[in-house]
Amino acid sequence: MAVSGEPSSFRYELGKLVASTELKPWIGTILPPVPTNMIEPTQDVRSFSAATDEALMGAITDRDENALEALYQRHGETLRSIIESVIHEQAEAEDVLQETLLQIWKQAQNYAPRVGKPLGWLTTITRRRAIDRLRRRQAYIRVKDRYQEQINELPGGASTTVDGEEKMERADLRCYLREQMSALPEFQRQALELSFFRGMSHREIAASTKNPLGTVKTRLELGLQKLHAWLKPVQHKI
Repeated sequence: MAVSGEPSSFRYELGKLVASTELKPWIGTILPPVPTNMIEPTQDVRSFSAATDEALMGAITDRDENALEALYQRHGETLRSIIESVIHEQAEAEDVLQETLLQIWKQAQNYAPRVGKPLGWLTTITRRRAIDRLRRRQAYIRVKDRYQEQINELPGGASTTVDGEEKMERADLRCYLREQMSALPEFQRQALELSFFRGMSHREIAASTKNPLGTVKTRLELGLQKLHAWLKPVQHKI
């Protein structure tokens, strides 16, 4: 059954993706990995085997899910290789590929044949997606490192060389941090606590919470971004 007008039989489960409310800013990260060995194409998909890329783009614009699957079968490995030249972690590269396919489905009407071939348009979208993911990951690492430094400075101890006033400030700041964390959605708070206070890796958190690795990463990103914004007013005290 189709969800919100998205394809129903296409194996990337786009309907499930669009239905997600938790991860809409990074909507592609909860999809199952794209299999490298696709099942035998259906008759409907075979009907597009002789179609030009331009015809496939037109059919996708008309919301034909089989055209999107045919386009993936034709160019999926090319798009994957572009992503993997930028993103070197397989699971994350799969996330980007899935995000790219969703963008193609939603924005196919933006393709203009007079500008160039469809494959050029596809590779541009794919490369931008990969670079955006890399930049976001680098920003996430910077925020994580900063927050980890703050966490390391706060618990139970302040150094014995600091005076009483500074100890009080640090205690107040520690309370402030915990108060802000308590305001996070439960799934984001849980991921942060497991990462920072229990020292668990992303994969360990995924196994412990029975969530996909991409979901765990996104929860950490969202939680850290909120904490970073909330900490700005008191950064001078850290």
